[in-house]
Formats: sequence, structure tokens, C-alpha cells
Amino acid sequence: MSKFVLLNARLFAVGADLTGASNKIELTAEVEDKDTTNYYSNGYKEVIGGLGSAEVTAEGQWEAADATKVDNASWTQLGGVGPWTTCPDNAAVGDLAYITQCLRSSYALGGAVGDVAPWSGKGASAWPLVRGQIAHPAGTARTSTGVGTAVQLGAVTAGKRLYAALHVLSVAGTTPSITARIESDNAVGFPSATTQLTFTAATAAGGEALRTTGGAITDDWFRVAWTITGTAPSFMFATSIGIR
Repeated sequence: MSKFVLLNARLFAVGADLTGASNKIELTAEVEDKDTTNYYSNGYKEVIGGLGSAEVTAEGQWEAADATKVDNASWTQLGGVGPWTTCPDNAAVGDLAYITQCLRSSYALGGAVGDVAPWSGKGASAWPLVRGQIAHPAGTARTSTGVGTAVQLGAVTAGKRLYAALHVLSVAGTTPSITARIESDNAVGFPSATTQLTFTAATAAGGEALRTTGGAITDDWFRVAWTITGTAPSFMFATSIGIR
């Protein structure tokens, strides 16, 4: 990706797509520097990496009235932990995405007379910030069982983990249910797909983040697959995956 102007950054917070209510999104990742200076340091300070942390901050135009709006979603999520996915440009399959599990730690609203009503909020990481890709686009409705487009993330070496976030953004139908899973294979056609992660069955808007245990995965292709049940069901959802 070459240099570009931020025009279409995307933000998914648990079960809400906050893109249309946001005009500023910032990601911060850092590692503590711990002093290990000693008499053999030759007069220079020495440090090693300590605890890591990440933070997502956003702000924009305030809206309320249903669960998809920033006010409803922020109050519901405040003090809770859930998946956040941000994309610096679009959110098509294969697009760059940053994924973390966040504590929704702050929410502010209101401004001066004459202002477009503003909001701002922050998510503090409960998991690492992971650089990955979008595995399912938010704008595609799914009404039946299926599989998504494969993306080539690369193999997961021992000690690293596969991370995945599911954002169920809207649900329609009678007794609708979707169970999504992340599959892997060593070929783009998935001749012998292996399930690596399975999300809890979802019947309403919401989100979940999962990660593997740290064992090696030699497969380098990954995709999201889903099973949908119910009468006239329809789901809008976004999925992101990455390795760290």
C-alpha cells in the first residue's frame, strides 16, 4: 500500500460499524522499556522490553436511536471487553486490518452550542494489537450456509497465534442463527480444510474474538466459513484474521 489520504477508514467495535459516525481513528501500540543498566553497561543506559499495550481512540458525530448507533453501542459496551477491528482504508477481503480485544474504557459526548453533536471514546487493549487482513466484508449479506474467500496469511510458527474477530452487525429473520469458524489449508482451493477456531453461535448483533493456543499451524491459507439456520435469516458481519 502506497501513501494515501485518509478518506475511508473503517471501525468495527464489537457489533457496531462506527465508520459512518467517525471522523478520527487512532491506534497506539507500545512496549514498556525496563531499565537494566549495570556496571558493565559502559556508561550507557540499557533497557529490555516489558509489558505491551495498545489503545484505540475514535471520535466523530453523535447518533442514537438503535443498537447500530454510536450512543447505544457505546453505553452497551462501556466497561465490557470485546473485539475491535480497524482498517486504514477499505474493508474488502484481503485489505489490511488491525485487530484487538478491547476494554471499552471511556465514552464522552456533547459540545458547545452550534456544534455538530460530537462523541469520543477509547478502547484499551486486553489482547495484543494484531496486524492482519479482512476475511469477510461488512457489506455482504449472508442468508445461507457458505464459505468466504481465502486469504494467504502465511504459516503460524510455534509460539505465535492465529487471531480472529467476528463482528455481527445486523440480524434479520425468524430464529436466525449463525455459527462462524476459521478454516485453514495448504492450498487456495481448500481440498482438506481444517477448522482452527469456532465462534459461539450468534442470534443477535455482537462480537467475539478468538485465538489459538500457540501451537504451529503449517497451513498458510485461511478463510471464514459459516452455518446459518432459521426462517428467512439474513446476517451482515465482518471478520478479520491475523497472526502474532
